[in-house]
Amino acid sequence: MKAIIYTRTGSPEVLELVDREPGVVGPADVRVRICVSGVNPTDWKSRSGNGVTRELEHEQVPNQDGAGVVDAVGSAVTRFSVGDKVWVRDTAYQRATGTAQQFTVLPEHLVNALPAGVSYDVGASLGIPALTAHRALTSRETGPDRLAPGSLAGIVVLVAGGAGAVGHAAIQLAVWAGATVITTVSGPAKAELAHAAGAHHVIDYRSENVVERVAAIAPHGVAIIVEVNPNANLADDVQMISTGGTIALYASGEPDEVLVPVRASMTKNVRYQFVLTYTTSEVEKGNAVRAVGAAAADGALEVGAENGLPVIRYPLAETAAAHRAVEDAVVGKVLIDVGSPVTPVAPDSDEALS
Repeated sequence: MKAIIYTRTGSPEVLELVDREPGVVGPADVRVRICVSGVNPTDWKSRSGNGVTRELEHEQVPNQDGAGVVDAVGSAVTRFSVGDKVWVRDTAYQRATGTAQQFTVLPEHLVNALPAGVSYDVGASLGIPALTAHRALTSRETGPDRLAPGSLAGIVVLVAGGAGAVGHAAIQLAVWAGATVITTVSGPAKAELAHAAGAHHVIDYRSENVVERVAAIAPHGVAIIVEVNPNANLADDVQMISTGGTIALYASGEPDEVLVPVRASMTKNVRYQFVLTYTTSEVEKGNAVRAVGAAAADGALEVGAENGLPVIRYPLAETAAAHRAVEDAVVGKVLIDVGSPVTPVAPDSDEALS
């Protein structure tokens, strides 16, 4: 099979296209023929070593997210059969088996059924962005623990950076759950994307006063802020958050430290929730996976420019270019076409491993 690997951290040029044997399927494992691999900022940051070049002990296949078809299952697997369409998550987190390869072998709990009618593109876009967004939107003290239609009815949510992948998913999930959604963007083109994603109010922070606009829309403040840039926005966030509201932070900038307005935060009993989807609890992750699957089945997490998130495609051999595009903050979702969605054959045949 074809696979992208790297044996040392560094620039995108460390990525190599190689031929290798598919992984062996253990009793509790599922082997997935990957059709589409999704690229997220976490993927290039892991590959870069956060600026530190080092040799790896084992070959690493990049990319956490993907979608495809079950090719083989272990004897203890009960949830999947050969031929099932699936999406996968966290595949390269503390593992060498990412989705930038034709087959990946994963423990059963990292594999999720792709609802009928949901495309591989959507499936490859769910993991990191949608699960991060779900945790941010459910981090309020008063819940809900799992999003569903109507679960955020009556509240106002502010999503910073609504044209990004996580911001896009947060808009879509919040709208699906019944919230009124405000989002901020950096220009008219991104404003069009945020509107297409379903945001009710879009604010161009370069030409408008965000605090004043939000106050006009939500005089008592917003219940949740999904924050991508706390260094730039936290002081304003504390002005806009409601008493007892939650500011969920899923990214940081440089410097890594951020100044917190303590007295103003105390006065409003603000909750700060830092979010890293890899290390959320099993209960939180399970709730997120089920909610995201339900939202996708309802058509609430579509991608493409018409849905607010343009898709930029690359073939597997150009994974380095795909990583570079995400590193350069391209607007849209970067996807890698890994293989055709063929019907699997018996896993012990030569054809299944081609």
